[in-house]
Amino acid sequence: MTVKTTTRRRHMAHLYLHAALSEDQYDDVIELMHGITPHVQAVPPDAVQLDLTSALRYFGLSPYDMVQLAKIRLKALYGIDSSAGLAGNRMLAAMAADASAPGETTWVPAEQAAAWLHPRPVTALPGVGRTTASALGRYGLHTIGQVVDVPPATLQRLLGAGQARLLTERARGHDPRPVTPTEPAAYLTADLALDRDCLDPALHHRSVLGLADRIGQRLRGDRRVAGRITLTVRYADRSTTTRMRTLPEPTDHSPALAATALDLLASLGLQRARVRAFTIRADALLPASGAYRQLSLDPRDARARAAEAAADGARRRFGAQAVRPAGGVGPGARMTPRAGR
Repeated sequence: MTVKTTTRRRHMAHLYLHAALSEDQYDDVIELMHGITPHVQAVPPDAVQLDLTSALRYFGLSPYDMVQLAKIRLKALYGIDSSAGLAGNRMLAAMAADASAPGETTWVPAEQAAAWLHPRPVTALPGVGRTTASALGRYGLHTIGQVVDVPPATLQRLLGAGQARLLTERARGHDPRPVTPTEPAAYLTADLALDRDCLDPALHHRSVLGLADRIGQRLRGDRRVAGRITLTVRYADRSTTTRMRTLPEPTDHSPALAATALDLLASLGLQRARVRAFTIRADALLPASGAYRQLSLDPRDARARAAEAAADGARRRFGAQAVRPAGGVGPGARMTPRAGR
């Protein structure tokens, strides 16, 4: 007897919210989407992803109509306009949403995915930045279809084996990641209270550098990445100043976190300010397995990440102070993990 097995086709939606939402408002949106499907992944600060596969039979609607239902509820209940992408996986759904004008929905059925992808520029693929696009462009590879047509061995010579394999998978529209329900409220903070008023810019720099490194350590230990960094400075008179910045891409890489934190510090222009404490907060957290990383042709990036992994291993074996960033703060920094609002 032959048993025939069928795989149910997945239907993923990516909705961009065209509104500046507070944390509480974003929570309300996530709760609203749970009324459509239990498979909802937060993509803060202004997007959400839905796996509609199991909800289609319950509502008796087509995938396209399910997306329209979600958009109508957003508009009717919260006055939020949205654009959406609908496809067979998360990557294609996000790319389709990128291609949608405000208020529109772009549907890329599985059988049309290759035809839809091929004429699009390589920069439309997640993780392909200016450097990678420039390297491909020197060999006449400007569209996703041209990348797919290149023999794998040729692409490996251009980018290296790992990057070439990853780029090929994305260019072919492959993305096995599931929609993973996550709590959008989770965040981490690291703070340092100084023993006395500090007017030294060099010590300010070292303090922020050390705190960013500790945030990176905790993110990697929890297998999460942060999408936003906030720096708060408290002064001798107990007043505070806060600056926030969204990262170019979600990351757990300490140098990237430190670069953003130090830029925020420089933007404050403290000069001779009497500082008593620093706090760095990382939020918009996502599972590291569910986040794309920018493709890099710079071998120094791979070496830096390898060294970072080795340092993390040394800390796990010999203690938190076994390896410290050059010029960073000492053991006085306190790491405060927080989740929920």
